[in-house]
Amino acid sequence: MLNKIRAVVVDDSAFMRKSLSIMLESDGDIEVVGTARDGLDGLNMIKAQRPDVVTLDIEMPRMDGLTALKRIMTECPTSVLMVSSITTEGAEATLKALELGAVDFIPKELSYVSVNIVKIKEDLIRKVKEIVRHKSVQMRLRRIQNFSTTESTTAGSRPALSHSMPLKYLPRTGYRAIALGVSTGGPMSLQKVIPELSKGINCPMFIVQHMPPKFTKSLADRLNSMSNLEVKEAEHNEVVKNGTVYLAPGGFHMTARRASTGSVVIDISETPTETLHRPSVDVMMNSVIKIYGKSTLGIIMTGMGKDGFEAIKELKSLGGYAVAQDEQSCIVYGMPKAVVDAGFADVVAPLDKIADVVNKAVV
Repeated sequence: MLNKIRAVVVDDSAFMRKSLSIMLESDGDIEVVGTARDGLDGLNMIKAQRPDVVTLDIEMPRMDGLTALKRIMTECPTSVLMVSSITTEGAEATLKALELGAVDFIPKELSYVSVNIVKIKEDLIRKVKEIVRHKSVQMRLRRIQNFSTTESTTAGSRPALSHSMPLKYLPRTGYRAIALGVSTGGPMSLQKVIPELSKGINCPMFIVQHMPPKFTKSLADRLNSMSNLEVKEAEHNEVVKNGTVYLAPGGFHMTARRASTGSVVIDISETPTETLHRPSVDVMMNSVIKIYGKSTLGIIMTGMGKDGFEAIKELKSLGGYAVAQDEQSCIVYGMPKAVVDAGFADVVAPLDKIADVVNKAVV
């Protein structure tokens, strides 16, 4: 890389500032150009340095992370990674930060002296490099942020996230299940899709969002409060019901299986252990396809990497249908890109049209 990625670290803990700086600079492509101990100093540092990416703590004196984030997005839009405590309170604050325009987050241990803090290093570097590699991410952030904050407008007058090409729709073939995979940018994007799904959808929906424990429960509760369908964090051994949306719990795989009674039951497990992600889109989606076959509707939305690609490939081999989010409305066009480039996407839809595509196909 000719030009190093320029990063600013904002955290009220001197230990965390030092730790994050060391982690980032252990990769030769990243340079920490400044650190700050609170949101106000961080805002001034970002304006002065104009970095490529910022890591931002939430709980800080003088100006907390959420207040700082609002001002960053308004005054000097920058790709921001939140550094979040793995607590219920931390999860709620992180979801709010993602709504305000943060690209993603890195979980940390509540205790700063915990040696487990170094476990975020690999994920931190991977996310920073991937986000910066997608050079248009800041433009997408601003567009989607504008869309998400237009709460006073009617659906018909919301700003469009998509290009003007006509949208294709799926054939109505009697879908019996919906399986959706999403990662970076997912929490905010799911809040634009799931609440718009019709209460007339009479099949189960399974979602994998790459998140740690506690975060998925908060996300499921938030989606449930906004939606026509029941949305819940999936539980082990629960019987699958039509019209219910099941979100895989963070840190565990979610799979579906046919019980001896004939009912479809959810399994929550730490196996397989060799997957890059847990929960894994491929693991979930393949189990759903095994039960429902080509009557599964596969959906892949924003995220880095290609989790879900192998399952969509299997679904297409059976004659099933798949939807991919378009590049323009993705925070990171990785997972959908893999599906689109392989020619597996029957419909490529902008974020604000995905629910409409599903409703017209399934209801």
